[in-house]
Amino acid sequence: MMMTADSTKYQENPLERLSTLDRYLPVWIGIAMALGLALGRMFPALNTALDAAKVGGISMPIALGLFAMMYPVLAKVQYNRIGSIVGDRRLLLPSLLLNWVLGPALMFVLAWIFLPDLPTYRTGLIIVGLARCIAMVLIWNDLACGDREAAALLVAVNSVFQIFAYSLLGYLYLELLPRWLGWQEHSLDISIWEIARIVLIFLGVPLVAGFFTRVIGIRQRGSKWYEKIFLPRISPFALWGLLFTITVLFALQGKTSTSQPWDVARIALPLIVYFLLMWSFSFLLGLRLRLPYGRNVTLSFTASGNNFELAIAVAIGVFGVTSGEALAGVVGPLIEVPALVGLVYLALWARKRFYNSQDEVMGSTR
Repeated sequence: MMMTADSTKYQENPLERLSTLDRYLPVWIGIAMALGLALGRMFPALNTALDAAKVGGISMPIALGLFAMMYPVLAKVQYNRIGSIVGDRRLLLPSLLLNWVLGPALMFVLAWIFLPDLPTYRTGLIIVGLARCIAMVLIWNDLACGDREAAALLVAVNSVFQIFAYSLLGYLYLELLPRWLGWQEHSLDISIWEIARIVLIFLGVPLVAGFFTRVIGIRQRGSKWYEKIFLPRISPFALWGLLFTITVLFALQGKTSTSQPWDVARIALPLIVYFLLMWSFSFLLGLRLRLPYGRNVTLSFTASGNNFELAIAVAIGVFGVTSGEALAGVVGPLIEVPALVGLVYLALWARKRFYNSQDEVMGSTR
């Protein structure tokens, strides 16, 4: 089953306490990626069928996979604790700066450094950098023993900012700033409603379901039954939903990504640098701010992850399904998934290295 995070009890060796399923998560993800790529290459009709399974432009297989992935995690959140987290300025203010100032700016710089001669891929990377994470971060945060309630709050804040800031940042980084610098420019024509609709579908539905499941479950059967019986039963669906989503995504782009390996490699390099720099800087900032481990790792993953569902939807909607921008969007999760899985293990190692038995920063006087 999925590993549960316990922010009050320190684990001397968290990696050893992972279940067999969780410990070999990179293996399962690798198999899901390979399976998706193989299915996309071997069965073109399957690719067409998956791409056609849309309602209002939203891929239903991906939406169902994300629901299965996010619902168990959101059902675990103790929503009555979120109020106390809102007042934690050491968490909220750095999160806003990392997500909406540093993250997009860093991706913009890396895209121009690594892809100066490939404007379509460069634009696709910038679009990925503008889409802040609201989905899979809950899985990585949970596996790294992060603070679920803090993650739910930061995801909600990012969702609101996403609705209003995405188009404005797109104009800044794709039109205004390149024009000032005398570089090439692209336009990003997407309405606030389109962004809101995608956010509501991919986050709003599982969030509402998780909240009411918790409220009704505890009211009807009690907290002991809910925590000890119900949650362990639904927890594995998060991992299965993750693997299903990855398989579908890679099946949709199997032919494109495997037929252009050098292009994929060119796109992948700045993404790897981005994830490593964002996570490491965020974690070191959290140490500097003396955040407890649970909130520090939540800050780091919410800052380093990206909302690839929104990025892909925008790239396809604005530039077309066969465009270079769309390929860059698809390469995003191809690199993000294994990169953030690796960062989960790095986070668990950093917990032992930088935190004491009460999950306080070494040397803290709090």
